[in-house]
Amino acid sequence: MNKAVNAKEPSAVDIEVGRRIRMQRRVLGMSQSALAERVSVTFQQVQKYEKGSNRVGASRLQGIADCLNVPVSFFFEGMAGADESEPGLVKGMDDLTGFISTAEGLALNRAFLAVKDARIRQKIVGLVKSLASLEGDD
Repeated sequence: MNKAVNAKEPSAVDIEVGRRIRMQRRVLGMSQSALAERVSVTFQQVQKYEKGSNRVGASRLQGIADCLNVPVSFFFEGMAGADESEPGLVKGMDDLTGFISTAEGLALNRAFLAVKDARIRQKIVGLVKSLASLEGDD
């Protein structure tokens, strides 16, 4: 294939990194403009990062990670091997990012993040798992 044409298309990695930037920004209730200001880019550039249409450079990704209170590794966790064209590059992440992007997912995550005690958070996770298993028994 013609590399010049493919070079303009976003890679699966760029799309996934962008999706995770958007997800974490929304979980924190931060606007694109606020993130853009904190990392010294335009909000349009943040939009391009989130769509995966522009690659995020290493130093910029570090700045974004700092603003979003996550390690840089957050943007790459769970990705399959180096083959960017591989289907299922991020196994199981589509459902998760889809849910977190909904109003219900954001509300649930914000409420969970408001619980500071790690023991209580673990009990909440256990409760939700128990409720989910009961639903499967019906």
